Amino acid sequence: MERQDLVKIRTQAPSPSFVVHLGLLRRNLEILDSVQQRTGAKILLALKGFAMFSTFPLIREYLQGICASSPDEAQLGREEFGREVHSFAPAFSDSDMEALIGLSDHIVFNSFSQWKKHRERVKASERRIECGLRINPEVSTGKVAIYDPCSPGSRLGIRRSQFEGESLDGIDGLHFHTLCEQNSDDLEKTLAGVEAQFGEFLPQMKWLNFGGGHHITRDDYDIDRLCRLIEHFRDRYDLQIYLEPGEAVALNTGVLIASVLDIVDAETPVAILDTSAQAHMPDVLEMPYRPVIVDGGDPSEKAHTYRLGGMTCLAGDVIGDWSFDAPLKPGDRLVFLDMGHYSMVKTTTFNGIRLPSIATFDPQSDQVKVVRTFGYEDYRNRLS
Repeated sequence: MERQDLVKIRTQAPSPSFVVHLGLLRRNLEILDSVQQRTGAKILLALKGFAMFSTFPLIREYLQGICASSPDEAQLGREEFGREVHSFAPAFSDSDMEALIGLSDHIVFNSFSQWKKHRERVKASERRIECGLRINPEVSTGKVAIYDPCSPGSRLGIRRSQFEGESLDGIDGLHFHTLCEQNSDDLEKTLAGVEAQFGEFLPQMKWLNFGGGHHITRDDYDIDRLCRLIEHFRDRYDLQIYLEPGEAVALNTGVLIASVLDIVDAETPVAILDTSAQAHMPDVLEMPYRPVIVDGGDPSEKAHTYRLGGMTCLAGDVIGDWSFDAPLKPGDRLVFLDMGHYSMVKTTTFNGIRLPSIATFDPQSDQVKVVRTFGYEDYRNRLS
């Protein structure tokens, strides 16, 4: 993000707030669209990673639809995006399936038992719904087990041995999702496993969904290799290929603006912010993950080191340690980079802490536009 844009965002946006740079979002979409244009693949927005629906009019200029993991995500996609809606969950309740039938173009099942339970209801729908199965190629390429759908004991996807004796009548496609923030070399390893184990079934299929986790818009991502892999499966098996990134859509487009409220004297001075790791950026604690802060350095790298703490009562609501050229003081604003994806969809109102405002920055007008603020009713309406 250009320095002058960061300065304008830091000064214009309310605190705390998530701000998405529309110019950088368009840049990512143009990269994703280049893959579609080269290969004929269809790319979907994974709402689990980015669901800022005020940006959907821009995103649907480029992408073909959304993928959802629940009826509420599917409804948001149907109402606000208006193109293809693909749905998957580890299991569907009867009420979930009833809702999804009215919303989805594709429904992917995580087991043969789920497919058998719901197939007659899907077939009876007045709408044409294509059905798929999620497969588990058992090829682990991730480094963190919690994000690896192919780890031993995984509940996600059907293993090859479970296909024995099962009919694929009524199944239109296969789906896998094995990656997390990875390059196309790991996709290539996964696809080798998919082809070796499930290749015999591909000639029967209309489509193959490569899932998400593709960091296509990262500077070092090998797009040429991705296109070669898509073209191989497209041409050899006459398949429509889908990809469903979430993070790659919003990668490096969003920031979180926060302000210093107080400085607590401790072994390492603690700056209390008007944001929270627990409530506003849970991946900091969950992954764990250390975000980049504009003008912030590693501990002791710069003259003044602080521990940045959140405003909840959780003792561990600590974002981490950074150093700065000048002492921090109440009222100073900090800019956390790359907060457009996942953080926004994972926020909570723990302790009754209000959610950060949501805003956009338009480089053409040099203006920040606040599209949503949150208040007491948002907290109250989650409870009863």
